[in-house]
Amino acid sequence: MNKQTRKIIGEIFFYILIAIIAIYLIFPFYWALISALKTEGELIAAPATFFPKEITFRNFQAVFTNTAFLRGILNSFIVAGSTTLFSLMVGAFAGYALGKLRFRGRTPTLYTILAMTMFPAVAILSGLFQVIKAIQDIAWLNVPTLVLLILIYMVFTLPFTIWVLTSFFRGLPDSLLQAAQVDGATFLQTFWYILLPLTAPALVTTGLLAFIGAWNEYLFALTFTLQEPGSRTVPVAISQLGGRFAMQEPTGELMAAALIITVPLITLVLIFQNRIVDGLTAGAVKG
Repeated sequence: MNKQTRKIIGEIFFYILIAIIAIYLIFPFYWALISALKTEGELIAAPATFFPKEITFRNFQAVFTNTAFLRGILNSFIVAGSTTLFSLMVGAFAGYALGKLRFRGRTPTLYTILAMTMFPAVAILSGLFQVIKAIQDIAWLNVPTLVLLILIYMVFTLPFTIWVLTSFFRGLPDSLLQAAQVDGATFLQTFWYILLPLTAPALVTTGLLAFIGAWNEYLFALTFTLQEPGSRTVPVAISQLGGRFAMQEPTGELMAAALIITVPLITLVLIFQNRIVDGLTAGAVKG
């Protein structure tokens, strides 16, 4: 077997492997789509079909007319958007300070932030529940549940955001900071006008990850909205589509709802795809 033949066989196996991986990743979305387009009778029929015999949009119509689901989407946009915005604001300032400024206790602070990312969410659920319950018991505060969810999600998104942005700020040339100081710029002016625009790829990447995490979070949203159904986010709203005492789960509606809530995430990735690639590859090449 000559070298050319081995090269052709290697390429064939490579493309076969790529095709298998693509099918493995795409098939769940395909199955959700065809399930959302099937009638209830076809969904429970055996054997299962890989293409709907009769395409119907009744499941999508049922989801879009469900006020609890629409309210959940709005709540998720508020919570995820606010969590991302506040995390990037605090994370950018903290990343700048930890990455570029010299002060006592900087290294222990960084390792403390890193240690916070190691705790599993369920480990602090009971503690957070007691804290939130104590806040809600103070009548004059009257803190909305959505605000409490934002504060809870920031507990998990802030350490990651600060750590990533610190690494990114640290990778920026010190000559930029020194040149700005020579020109008379303050630390805040240097941060706002010079360094922050250069961190746009990192801001987009970390912001998108924070948004996805807050958008998809279920455990804390379910726990802290049990007594206030109007504050449920979309993952909790989807779990309630079938009703607590339903004899049969509305599989078609669940699949339609699952597809709908992925649209904002896919849209954000498509809009910021260039920035995401720049953020992921930043610092990969030195020089």
